[in-house]
Amino acid sequence: MSDDFQIVASNANAPFTLKLHRGDGMTLLAMNWKAAKPPRDFVGFAIEYKEPGGDRFWAVRNRINFPGPDGSVNRARTSSRLSPIQKFRWVHFPVNADMAGEFLYRVTPVFMSASGELSYGEAQEAGIVLARETYPGKLNVAFTRGFVSSQAFVDRYVTDTDGMDTLIPATADEGLQFVPTHPKATEALQWMGFEARSAILELLDAAIADKTAAVCVACYDLNDPAIVSRLEKLRKRLRIIIDDSATHKPESAAESQAAARLVASAGAGQVKRQHMSNLQHNKVIVVDGKDVKAAICGSTNFTWRGQFVQSNNAIVVRGKKTIQPFIDAFENYWAHDFAKGFGPTPSTEWQNLQLKGIDASITFSPHAKDEGVLQSIADDILGAKSSVFYSLAFLNQTGGAVTEAIKAVTRKKGIFVYGISDKRTGGLDVQLPDGKVAPVFVANLSGNLPEPFKSEPTGLGAKGGGTRMHHKFVVIDFDKPNARVYMGSYNFSKPADNENGENLLLIKDRRVAVSYMIQALTLFDHYHFRVSQARADASSKPIQLQKAPKSGQKPWWDEDYTDPRKILDRKLFA
Repeated sequence: MSDDFQIVASNANAPFTLKLHRGDGMTLLAMNWKAAKPPRDFVGFAIEYKEPGGDRFWAVRNRINFPGPDGSVNRARTSSRLSPIQKFRWVHFPVNADMAGEFLYRVTPVFMSASGELSYGEAQEAGIVLARETYPGKLNVAFTRGFVSSQAFVDRYVTDTDGMDTLIPATADEGLQFVPTHPKATEALQWMGFEARSAILELLDAAIADKTAAVCVACYDLNDPAIVSRLEKLRKRLRIIIDDSATHKPESAAESQAAARLVASAGAGQVKRQHMSNLQHNKVIVVDGKDVKAAICGSTNFTWRGQFVQSNNAIVVRGKKTIQPFIDAFENYWAHDFAKGFGPTPSTEWQNLQLKGIDASITFSPHAKDEGVLQSIADDILGAKSSVFYSLAFLNQTGGAVTEAIKAVTRKKGIFVYGISDKRTGGLDVQLPDGKVAPVFVANLSGNLPEPFKSEPTGLGAKGGGTRMHHKFVVIDFDKPNARVYMGSYNFSKPADNENGENLLLIKDRRVAVSYMIQALTLFDHYHFRVSQARADASSKPIQLQKAPKSGQKPWWDEDYTDPRKILDRKLFA
């Protein structure tokens, strides 16, 4: 494929530039004013889009509006032609993102007179294909939605009588018996699971249909009845390794329940429990059949929370040679229950996945002691030339070379760093490009948002607790020819390197890097807004659009041209 994952609009008469970036199921639109600064009466961008084969443009709607004459708050979501977007970038999630063909975007600058009347300037238009598969037939990046604490989720699925407790079980061990009672459960779970959930189920369905297919699974968490019931249908064509570390070992654990069911369907010789030297932390399915040769891996656990609550990713790769490293790793796990045995196997070396036109390699843990890849990843991060984006679960719980590298690269001038990591105390750290860290706790993820926003559920289940952001990826220099991404089940820690069963991919490909960059950006913006509001204690002060400034007032875009971090942000994507 050509560089069709990034499209630049070409209207020379428009006063601004427009660049579209392809994400998986989403588009990043980035704008920048051509002159030194916009005019003071510029009040934002109107964004519209046309679906492939469509005959009309649809306006992206804005939840934030201009104040009424009396300062009142308009709570309705309004066309961005009337309530323009006061940002220089915007991520759009088309309802039908998997449609074949080109999505056409039209972005128009909006101006406001002294009397409050709106007028419109010269627009930019550009089209981009958001095909579902990142590289059709070879590699697909898939994400969960991860936004149960969001206005979109509240608008669609939260009522006075139906909320999270009617969609997901309160505890993991209840998962295999839980049946959602929410009246829109099917639609809601599809929305929450996004493409990662469907990718997992579709691969299992394809394996069931291909009667020649042998299926190998290595998993940490397992409590999704839809997945377990499909695995049961494979009968003796299935071999599965299920973690049996502390929380998974009791008979009451969902993993033990699932193992008992699969022993009954596949046979005791087809089911193995292990935790290596700490955890069997993989989330891998490999299908090797006449019609289907594919593997799925990544950070998405086969659970209710992993697919429907947490922010996660999954990678699907296809091809006979491509899946062989996965098969070999499974056989090595099957033969060795501890790091001492698995560490010296070839599976711990970097192995090329032999995907035509895509530079992708994989390594499995645990590596032999002190012979892992943690330090080399840290060195790669320190060598970044333009940017580092990361979303790393448990980073602040483990420390180590990658943690120190991220701290160091954040202090480097001219390197743009955005990132999110978990806090041991139950929340997230939002890493700002200026080196500051903004903590956001689970308690800040619901309630007390200012008007026109509604209160949001924590999505933690009736009994609380649990991780919200579960990704494990780092994107380096997404805008350079040598753009690269590290991702997998690997937590970028010493235990992940030397003790756990893990997978880690390194993909040197700009299309994939841009996709992960956009995912990191959406997470950062989502949580940064919420922590900013919690810090400001602004629940009583409504959020509204800023009108054209009067004498002595600053325009809405002032910080985008004076704050060094925001200047870099504005220029990097556009």
